[in-house]
Amino acid sequence: MYNLLKGKKGIIFGALDSKSIAWHIAERCYEEGAEFILSNTPAALRFGSLKELADKTNSEIVAADATSMEDLNAVFSRAMEKFGGQIDFVLHAIGMSLNVRKNRSYDDVDYNYYTKTMDISAFSFHKILQTAYKLDAIKEWGSVVALSYVAGQRTFYRYNDMADAKALLESIARSFGYIYGRDRKVRVNTISQSPTLTTAGSGVKGIDNLMDYSDRMSPLGNATAEDCANYCVTLFSDLTK
Repeated sequence: MYNLLKGKKGIIFGALDSKSIAWHIAERCYEEGAEFILSNTPAALRFGSLKELADKTNSEIVAADATSMEDLNAVFSRAMEKFGGQIDFVLHAIGMSLNVRKNRSYDDVDYNYYTKTMDISAFSFHKILQTAYKLDAIKEWGSVVALSYVAGQRTFYRYNDMADAKALLESIARSFGYIYGRDRKVRVNTISQSPTLTTAGSGVKGIDNLMDYSDRMSPLGNATAEDCANYCVTLFSDLTK
């Protein structure tokens, strides 16, 4: 390894189990010398295997609902307390749609589910950025990365209301990224990952066909979760300042 993140401290939101892209990112960050706090919802901590990742990476787990400003304030405050000041990076890998899970088509969505999709998958990113900004929690030239998907820009029918959430996520990155970059020199980026068979993704109807189509359309084929993790490491590093 290259010690690209030696001495860097951060927060990783959204790792659930070994199929999670955030899990692979956490492993690579640790291998490159980073220290971080892991955070997910209390329910995810009960049903996932985050403690295994925490043990493997010598990390602390802080339970938090990323839609709750109070919880987010507690996560960032704990990170600054643990690491003795500002942190260097944040990963947002949070997304969930009950409309997708319950096979509601886009022309027959449940609007209560729709609101939850947007809150969990997109508004949470704004809330994380706003919390960090108000606490001045991220160092100058720090980096924030959120995981997105091409459906935020192109039509993928079965991706449903998650496509709207990803479009909003990317807009938030641009709008808040302008402010954070201008005022604090903090970088804000999104990564549009190839379709990946995560625990959440495996529940999407037609995911196998989508992965096959994407693989054949991409000159280099689908990027793996490990590929995404490697790219994320570069965005957290000083090489991309």
